[in-house]
Amino acid sequence: MDYYGLMFRPLRLLSALTLVAALASHSTFGANANAAQPDNSALDRDLFYEMLVGELSAQAGDSGSAYALMLDAARKSNAPRLYERAVELAVGARNGEAALDAARAWSRAFPASQDANRTMVHILVGMNRIADVQEPIKRHLAVLPLPDRTSVISLLPRYFSRATDKKQVASVMEHALTTELTNPTSGPAAWSTLGLLRLQAGDSDGALESVQRASLLDPSAEPPAFLALAMMGPKVPEAEAFVLKFLMGKASPELRMTYVRNLLDAQRLKDAYVAVQVVTRESPAFADGWLVQGSLEFQNQNLTQAESSLLAYADLHPAANSTAEPQEMGRGLVQAFLLLAQLSEQTRRYEDAQKYLDRIVSPRDALRVAIRSASILARQGKLEEARKQIRAAPEMQPEDERAKVSAEVQLLRDYKQYQLAYLRLVEAIEQFPQDSDLLYDQAMLAEKLGKADEMERLLRQLMALKPDYHHAYNALGFSLAERNIRLQEARELISKALEIAPEDPFIVDSLAWVEFRAGKLDEALRLLQGAYQKRPDAEIAAHMGEVLWKLGQREQALVVWRQGAALNPDNETLLETTMRLQSKP
Repeated sequence: MDYYGLMFRPLRLLSALTLVAALASHSTFGANANAAQPDNSALDRDLFYEMLVGELSAQAGDSGSAYALMLDAARKSNAPRLYERAVELAVGARNGEAALDAARAWSRAFPASQDANRTMVHILVGMNRIADVQEPIKRHLAVLPLPDRTSVISLLPRYFSRATDKKQVASVMEHALTTELTNPTSGPAAWSTLGLLRLQAGDSDGALESVQRASLLDPSAEPPAFLALAMMGPKVPEAEAFVLKFLMGKASPELRMTYVRNLLDAQRLKDAYVAVQVVTRESPAFADGWLVQGSLEFQNQNLTQAESSLLAYADLHPAANSTAEPQEMGRGLVQAFLLLAQLSEQTRRYEDAQKYLDRIVSPRDALRVAIRSASILARQGKLEEARKQIRAAPEMQPEDERAKVSAEVQLLRDYKQYQLAYLRLVEAIEQFPQDSDLLYDQAMLAEKLGKADEMERLLRQLMALKPDYHHAYNALGFSLAERNIRLQEARELISKALEIAPEDPFIVDSLAWVEFRAGKLDEALRLLQGAYQKRPDAEIAAHMGEVLWKLGQREQALVVWRQGAALNPDNETLLETTMRLQSKP
C-alpha cells in the first residue's frame, strides 16, 4: 500500500483528518499535547500519524491494516474511543473475531467501562456464542454501584433480541445472575429479567416462578408485576391474579396504565374503564390516563364525562394552551382535540367543534382535520360544500389521495346519498383497481341500492382478488341470511370468515343471524350474548333483542334495545327492528 500516495488525495485526506481530529478530541493522549516532556509530544505525533494512516487505509478498502493500526494506537494511548473505533473497523469489515479481540482489549484496559462490556456482549451474541457471555456480564455487573446494577440488569433482555436459541440464553443468564438472584435489592430485577428470558423461550411456568421468587424478595417491587403483565392471557391466568393483587397496594401510574392497555388489547373495555378510573383518581397529573378514560367514555357515548376527561388531558399539556408560536403537537393531543370536536359536533355545538379543530397544530393531520371539518359542514346541511372541502384538502402522504375518496364516500353514505356514493366509487376503482377496501365499499352500496346480484358479483370478485379478506365472506353470508335464502351457503361463508378472523364479534353476530333464520333461537341467543359481551354495539343489540322478542322474553328485549340506543341512537338496524316488532300486537 502506497501510504504516501494516498496522502496526496485531497478528499480522502480531508475526510481522514476530520475523523482523526474527532477521535483525538476524545482520547487521553490528546490531553498531554502541551506537556513539557518531549517524549510525550513525539508520542502524540506518532499516534496521530498512525491514526491518520489507519483511517486512510480504511477509506482505501484495506480494513485489515486499518484495524491493526487503530488497535495499536488504542493500546499505546490507552484511549477508550480508539478501542471503540478499532471495534467499528472490524465490524465494518465483518470480521467478528477481530472485533471481539478489540472489545476484549478494551474491557481489560477499562474493566468498569459499561460501553466496553456491552460491546463485547453484543459481539458475542451476534456471533451466536451465547455461552461466552456469562463471564463478561458477571464482570460488568460486579463493578457497578447497586442502583446502576439494577438498571443494567433490567436492560439485559435487549442484548439478546436477535439470539436464535432463547432457551440457551435463559440458561446462561440464570448462571450469570446467580449472585444477584439472592440480593434483596437487585434480586427482583434479576428474577424479572430471567423470567422475561424464560417467557421468550416459551417457558411460561418458569417465568411465573420468576415472578413469585422476585416478589418474595421484595413484595413492593414493580419489575415482577411488569413481568406478570407481559404474561397476561388465558394460558396463564395466575399472571393476572398476581397483577390484581399487586394493584391493591401502592402501584405507579405507569404500571396501572400498562394493565389498562393489556385490557384494551384483549377488548375488555368495561374492565379497562374501571382500571383507568383508578389511575385518574390516584394520579390526576398523569395525562395518559385522562386520554384513555375520555376515549372510552366517548366510545360509550358518555359525552359529558368524555369532554371533561379530554379537557383534563389537554390542560396537562402546556402546548395546548400556550400563546407562544405554535409547535407541532404530539399524537395524544391531536387525538384529544379530534374527539372533542367530534363530541361537540354530535351535541350540535358546531362552533365549539370547529374551535377544537382550529387548535390542532399538526401538518401531517391536516387531512383528518379537514375531514372532521367537512362533517361539521354536512351536519349543517352544507353537503356539497363539505365534499369540496374534502377534495381540496392537502395531500401530505402518498395514501392521502385514497383516504380522501373514502372520506367523501362515507360522508355521502352517512347522509343516505347512496347513488352518488356508488358513482364516486366507480370512478375511484378505475383509479385504484386493486384496492380491496374500495371494492368492498362498492359492494355494500350496491346492496343499499337493492342490487343484490351486483353486490354478490363484487364480493366474489373481491374473494378472488384477496382470498383472506374476511369481510367479503361475512358480508355475503349475512346478506343471504338477512334475505333468508341459501342458509347452508351462508353458514359456510361465515364460518370461512371466522377461520380468518376467529372470535370477531361482528362475524359471530352474522353466524347467530343464520341460526336465527334456521329457527335455532337458543343457539342464536348464546352466540349474540357472547358477541355483545365482547363488543357492546347497537347492531348486535338489535339482533339480540329480536331473538329475545321471538323467545317471548320481551322485557329483556326492551332492556337490550335501550342499551343499544344509548350506544348509538341513530343505528338504522336498531331503529327498524324496534319499530317493526313493537308495532305488532
